[in-house]
This record gives sequence, structure tokens and C-alpha cells, in this order.
Amino acid sequence: MPELDDTDKAILAELLLETIERHRFPISPRIRGFRAILAKLDPPRLTSEPCPAPKPPGQPGMVLAKKRRR
Repeated sequence: MPELDDTDKAILAELLLETIERHRFPISPRIRGFRAILAKLDPPRLTSEPCPAPKPPGQPGMVLAKKRRR
């Protein structure tokens, strides 16, 4: 099994990402295999933002405010 340095892993990960993004069928077996390889090369990072704080009781949401404008 060949050893890959960080530069080689980055290049391979970039090529896999491009292939996944351009593929016509995102849930095909080929793309699932590419995603599995990509997960091994570059584990996913948590980049999600936290949810906004809930509104205090009594303040209408955006949907209700739009309905009242009509």
C-alpha cells in the first residue's frame, strides 16, 4: 500500500470533490464509494453554525407576520 503525504492527500481529495460535484447521479454506487474514500482521506469537520435562539413568547414569527400584511 503506497504511503501518501499531506500534499498527495489534498490533491486526491480535491479531485474526488470535483468528481462528486459534477456527477449526474449523486447517490450512485460509484459516488458513494468516492465519498467513502474521501471520508478516509479527509475526515469531515464540524462547520455548522449553532441554531438561533428562540423568540420570546408573544412575538409572531415571520410567516405569521407576512400573512397579516396581506
